[in-house]
Amino acid sequence: MKKYNTAFYLILIYVIMQLSGIVFAPLIFDLLMKQDGMEIQQAKLMASGWWVFISMAVATLISVFIIRKNKSFLNNLKGKQSSIGASIGWGVVGFFMVLFGQALAAFIENALGIDPGSENTAAFIKIADAAPVAILSIAIFAPILEELIFRRVIFGSLVQKTNFFIAGAVSAIVFAIIHFDFTHILLYAVSGFIFAFLYYKTRRIMTSIISHMLLNGFVVLVQLNADNIERYQKYLETLSNSQ
Repeated sequence: MKKYNTAFYLILIYVIMQLSGIVFAPLIFDLLMKQDGMEIQQAKLMASGWWVFISMAVATLISVFIIRKNKSFLNNLKGKQSSIGASIGWGVVGFFMVLFGQALAAFIENALGIDPGSENTAAFIKIADAAPVAILSIAIFAPILEELIFRRVIFGSLVQKTNFFIAGAVSAIVFAIIHFDFTHILLYAVSGFIFAFLYYKTRRIMTSIISHMLLNGFVVLVQLNADNIERYQKYLETLSNSQ
């Protein structure tokens, strides 16, 4: 019963975090608008960035505190856990697995006529560019919270009553839906399924968290430096053509 209480509290914290923006983001926006020279659009992005940072940081701290009160919560999967070193290694390998999986999903989407580029990702990049503190939320807090909810709670509960493929598919679909980018639901679902595999493979949630952190950090790094990367590519093309 204690593990179910912990799962319920984690879900409740996650839901409250998602809804907290209705109240707190406008308050932050009002504070920012009191500053001289602050443009409305800039204030909206900064307010969103600070809300994302504060809400996710608080939710992560509370979630960790709750889990520490129930130390058996993270040891729910049957089977021997991989060593810490192996779990970290799989976390790094998993990052490349997710990149490959997303590339395959993007290829399928393109074949179906779906334009590349996630609106959800683009929105977060704009927020991170306006309020860099949000990068911590995207690369650190979000992976921890999402892995606890979608892998430990949803997948971890279902896999004991069904099997890996059913539990992995359900948790991956829910993970994709919660991002509210339905055009690219396949992209998110593939990532979620691979994260579930990593968790199941090592029996340690830290593995999927590491992969998730690396993925989000990589995406943010690439997106924020897209202009520089494009200029460098053109520079290389110039050098190639001059030879």
